[in-house]
Amino acid sequence: MSKSPATTPTVFPALPYLPRDPKLYRPKIGMIGCGGITHYHLQAYRAAEYEVVALCDVNRAAAEKRQAEFFPAARVYTDHRDLLLLENIEVVDITTHPEVRAPLVEDALRAGKHVLSQKPFVRDLDVGERLADLADHQGVRLAVNQNGRWAPHFSYIREAVRAGLIGAVAGVHCGVHWNHGWVRGTAFEKIRDLILYDFAIHWFDFLTTVMGDVRAERVYASATSSASQDIEPPMLGQATIEYPHAQASLAFDGHVPHGSWDRTLVSGSKGLIRSAGVNLKTQRLEIITENGIVSPHLEGAWFPDGFHGTMGELLCAIEDGREPSHSARNNLRSLELCFAAVASSLRHAPVVPGTVRKLPAAVK
Repeated sequence: MSKSPATTPTVFPALPYLPRDPKLYRPKIGMIGCGGITHYHLQAYRAAEYEVVALCDVNRAAAEKRQAEFFPAARVYTDHRDLLLLENIEVVDITTHPEVRAPLVEDALRAGKHVLSQKPFVRDLDVGERLADLADHQGVRLAVNQNGRWAPHFSYIREAVRAGLIGAVAGVHCGVHWNHGWVRGTAFEKIRDLILYDFAIHWFDFLTTVMGDVRAERVYASATSSASQDIEPPMLGQATIEYPHAQASLAFDGHVPHGSWDRTLVSGSKGLIRSAGVNLKTQRLEIITENGIVSPHLEGAWFPDGFHGTMGELLCAIEDGREPSHSARNNLRSLELCFAAVASSLRHAPVVPGTVRKLPAAVK
């Protein structure tokens, strides 16, 4: 019979789960693409006292709107090549949709700029590898805006696992139940694999960070539409991921018209971590080991702090002369899982991560 955990609270060491800023490095930043998500980018950058000096969008009004909202002194462009000619800009945040992003990333790297690319990074793993190689050749850093890595509960769980608090990971199980209907009438509604690709990449990326050097062996996934949804892409998706000595499961119910629930559980040889709440912002996290139960108070929120985390980590990496933890190469491991899941949902068969080099049927 298993022993129940002690009820006396246990104190764990402080974990570095919050976004970090560089000690001294404060470069001039340019942004290419000024769509809806950039509200959170710029909100986070302004709060962190980062300096955005140029904004670019093919729709000048979009760039001017962000200029007026966040950085009135920033210059506005409609051609990204004009922004890249500015010698004082060292870092470029590229936020466009993936179908047009890769050439922009390449232009920025060839201009000698460090780049933060929006997620999902690429739709072709070979293109991603070539961009990572180009960044190395140019002597600059290329990172991916996987802002979910700095969602407080995801970040705390990752750091707790890295600190060895629950031992060797045996299981990772996540479920997200919400209403993704906000995409109705937007460009996102045209993404065939909206849930398993555009949305679930955050959870595949979370798996990559939690599992560390352990590589997945097979992915089995499915996707379907609910009987009552009026949005084109399938709103229901799930994936099972097999590791040599561990397993993971992800469940996504994107058509929940009333109410929502989010849960994450990571089990290990010494205990488990669980986090749950009515949404991704409201989470109660607990760590349970033989020494007891602890429920740390988490500061911050995924939006906008996750965007502070991605840019802050890139700037710290530049200052420290190292690869960022969310580098392009690291993110390609997450995309391998994602692409395998999409392919599996279409083939109705398990897929080995890395064998699917391009996103299948991403857009109808």
